[in-house]
Amino acid sequence: MPGPDVLLYGVPLAFLAGFIDAVAGGGGTITLPTLFLMGLTPPQVVATNKLLAIFGSGSATVQYARKGHIEWPLVRRLVPLALAGSALGAYLVNFIDPVSFRTLVAVVILGVGILVLLNKRLGLDDRYPGLTARVLALTLPGALVIGMYDGFLGPGTGTFLMFLFALAGFNLVRASGNARAINFATNLGAFVFFLIGGQMVWWIGLPMGVANALGAAVGARMAMLRGSAFVKWMYGGIVVLVAARLLLA
Repeated sequence: MPGPDVLLYGVPLAFLAGFIDAVAGGGGTITLPTLFLMGLTPPQVVATNKLLAIFGSGSATVQYARKGHIEWPLVRRLVPLALAGSALGAYLVNFIDPVSFRTLVAVVILGVGILVLLNKRLGLDDRYPGLTARVLALTLPGALVIGMYDGFLGPGTGTFLMFLFALAGFNLVRASGNARAINFATNLGAFVFFLIGGQMVWWIGLPMGVANALGAAVGARMAMLRGSAFVKWMYGGIVVLVAARLLLA
């Protein structure tokens, strides 16, 4: 078991991860390797990371909700599907080769990032039409599939959710707010599951969780202050980071 000195680098890295995740997703690409570096076992890493994620996604959700950047009527419909998908994804771990799957997801997420950056207007203007049949036909199955990915692998879930909401017509600030709200719900479901397993390292997870929450609050405020153009380019950087994390895992 590591000593308290690991918090000297764990806490600032958790803050950075919270900031990045609140803006464009992908915070897990920082926290997961950090927890492994601390010497935790794989089950402890996964469980403790969910503890951090609860703090970070919860903090970001509050910030976006205060400014009205979460579309609750849509989010409430998507959360149950994302939770169901997450549970199914966790089950499918036993049947799918994770190495091949990581490579596939890395290619897909790079393609998503290129599409977002090359489409100059995607995510910059808010064109959400409301709960239309087209929006529901896109987001309901999308939430289920992304939830499955979250339960199976995880890194980049928030980034995929942002892309889904951008396709539905939201600007990237509102897309980020909606993604954080759904991420919080899926993280909460996973947290309860891992809590029962008893693998969380609380003395590491709690201080890093607080730092993650503070970073998320700053990141959400920065995203809302700087607007969708800032989020868009940050999104592009996170896509590269997530893809590298998947390919080098």
